[in-house]
Amino acid sequence: MTADGPALRAVIADDQALVRTGFRMILAADGIEVTAEAADGAEAVAAVRRTRPDIVLMDIRMPEMDGIEATRRILAGDGPQETRVVILTTYDLDHYVYAALTAGASGFLLKDVTPERLVAALRLVRSGDALLAPAITRRLIERFARRDEPQTIAPHRDLSGLTPRELEVLRLLATGLSNAELASRLFLSPTTVKSHVGRILSKLDLRDRVQAVVFAYETGLIAPGGGAPDRSGQ
Repeated sequence: MTADGPALRAVIADDQALVRTGFRMILAADGIEVTAEAADGAEAVAAVRRTRPDIVLMDIRMPEMDGIEATRRILAGDGPQETRVVILTTYDLDHYVYAALTAGASGFLLKDVTPERLVAALRLVRSGDALLAPAITRRLIERFARRDEPQTIAPHRDLSGLTPRELEVLRLLATGLSNAELASRLFLSPTTVKSHVGRILSKLDLRDRVQAVVFAYETGLIAPGGGAPDRSGQ
């Protein structure tokens, strides 16, 4: 137990032992418990089901089962609902990262991340926020989203449950605006904006802001390029 609540618990999945050791030392120095290490995706899935951590640091390219498939299995309906996955990558705009986000990951970190940034990012995700700035997520989506590809994020979800104001917030959130920027644009308090975002995530059964941005693109609520699609003929 820490001053901020229960100690953060993490699983580290990377096929390089030295990388895992380095991350373990960084996390341990800040009081974060590493419940298990995994050298491939299958080991990661098993470790998560066995130890039910708060966070998984997941490498993308691993033998046997890659990090994308492991993320998908960890975050499936029968997986631990409290676990969040953070992708580790060497590449800033890698199509693997987009695939991982659509599989349910809460964001990504470059492997050269500083220890301070790593710890702060994991605590941010644990609090229920998204690791990525929405603008970074938008860059990924606009580069790799294809309107003719099958939807990968629960296409059965119905936007009709959102109020007009919530739809407006979701559209703006998907263009990369922060809560402060949303508040300024909509002439609302930051607290009110945070409440709107929370209700959007709850109604759409989304894990965090990253997933909300991906969802807005995948459902056609907003088109690559930042604009809402033309629905005048509907």
